[in-house]
Amino acid sequence: MTHRRTIVRAAVALSLAAAAATPALAQQRVIRIVVPFGPGAVQDTVARTFNAELGQALGATVIVENRAGAGGTIGTAQVAKAPADGNTLVLAAASHTLAGHLYSKLPYDPVKDFVGVSYLGTAGYVIAVPGSLGVNTLADYVKLLKAKPGQLNYASAGNGSATHMGMAYFLSRAGAEMQHIPMKSTGDAVNEVLAARSQGVTTSLIGIAGFKGDARIKPLAYTGTQRSKFMPELPTVAEAGVPGYKFDSWIGLLAPAGTPKAEVDRINAAVIKVMADPVVQERFVRLGIEAGTLPADDFQKLLRTDNEQAGVLVKASGARIE
Repeated sequence: MTHRRTIVRAAVALSLAAAAATPALAQQRVIRIVVPFGPGAVQDTVARTFNAELGQALGATVIVENRAGAGGTIGTAQVAKAPADGNTLVLAAASHTLAGHLYSKLPYDPVKDFVGVSYLGTAGYVIAVPGSLGVNTLADYVKLLKAKPGQLNYASAGNGSATHMGMAYFLSRAGAEMQHIPMKSTGDAVNEVLAARSQGVTTSLIGIAGFKGDARIKPLAYTGTQRSKFMPELPTVAEAGVPGYKFDSWIGLLAPAGTPKAEVDRINAAVIKVMADPVVQERFVRLGIEAGTLPADDFQKLLRTDNEQAGVLVKASGARIE
């Protein structure tokens, strides 16, 4: 009888322990990283590269949600209106500040309605064309475009996206014209070039890396000021005959304005810890991203500076979205 009572008591204790643990598990914090573009975009790939490790560092579940549309402004607007509690972030890039100068009506301010949480690095872009187009250099490409003004088209991840602005700025510097075909994602834009339905795309290194050696698509030039260590064989756009051209993108996490400083600093510290992991660093290398970190305050300063530069770039490109 004593043995039976002991078993019963043990079973009751285990049951109570399980009941006590269940609410704790159910109440585990969930942090959303909103990606305002579809699969294949720089932000989407980066977010899924470190979200699991970030969750472990924060003792939370970090999920990635795609909210694509309108050049990234739909998902970004959702984050701007989210509670300022650190549970909703946006994985932003150059398109974030570009949007403030591109759109005549934007439901948020790219700087005032957000706070910089964590800088993650810089991504460069590549101008690529269909292999069947028959051009081997950027100079040949510019010559072809000038011979057929407005007759060829380029694809992008959508109006106002970095892939849109990268090409629009290139065309303005080169003195050439093309039709713009906005798609839903970078992957879709690259597919248009692979199928030769579009005659050009400005895509991130992430977007082109998987097609290295594929005869269907030919990278012509890199958009940074110096050759990329990830594709050193590519000349820069400036080297290849369009002087003064430079286009790259910071990548980072932003939170709604008003998020407590202590919460911002806590997430920033967790990101810095995660980014120091050699495994995560190697993932960023494979994506062709110059990874790095900054204190939250310094990232906020970068956001303001980039916003000013974005205004200059948009004005130079002549692009405008009503």
